[in-house]
Amino acid sequence: MKIHGVEFVKSAVKKAHYPEYDYPEIAFAGRSNVGKSSLINTLINRKDMVKTSSRPGCTQLINFFLVNDGLSLVDLPGYGYAKVSKKIRAQWQPMMETYLSSRENLLGLILLIDIRRDARKEEFDMAQWLTAHELPFLVVLTKADKLSKTKAEKRLNAICTQLNRDRNGVILFSAKTRKGRDTIWDEINNLLAWYEEEEDL
Repeated sequence: MKIHGVEFVKSAVKKAHYPEYDYPEIAFAGRSNVGKSSLINTLINRKDMVKTSSRPGCTQLINFFLVNDGLSLVDLPGYGYAKVSKKIRAQWQPMMETYLSSRENLLGLILLIDIRRDARKEEFDMAQWLTAHELPFLVVLTKADKLSKTKAEKRLNAICTQLNRDRNGVILFSAKTRKGRDTIWDEINNLLAWYEEEEDL
């Protein structure tokens, strides 16, 4: 997709705060410090539209971005970081579940996993929830440049097995080399094409 314009729309905690537009929406979820902000910035060809931080737990709100005045990208709070307060951790899960279950224009979700780490309970729970609610999702293994090609392939196979997922539903990504960027956009565009067909019926 050629990026003509990107704007930060707003941050939200409650449903009442979500943007009122009905543009097709893609959400991004993953463990703290997995590289969500870097992935979104790479997709939209911006260096710092989405703020990145070396400090895990930085994203604590649902952040909405509008691309080309027609596609909404949503950065969900990172999970699994123990050093944020118990109060904030307790807010994350209901905040995300409310968004995922109630956002009518949500087309799908991109679930990020650090290629060097095994999938854990949070990833399994998220995958099961998305499957049960029939919400399409794509698994993206971030920081692929940290491993050799051979080790990256082994990790890819291992995580596919852990999540019982076909390789076509898992993409290797590197913000440093931009590996996987075009493939991720291909998958997003496939969802957009499906959405437009449904709208025309």
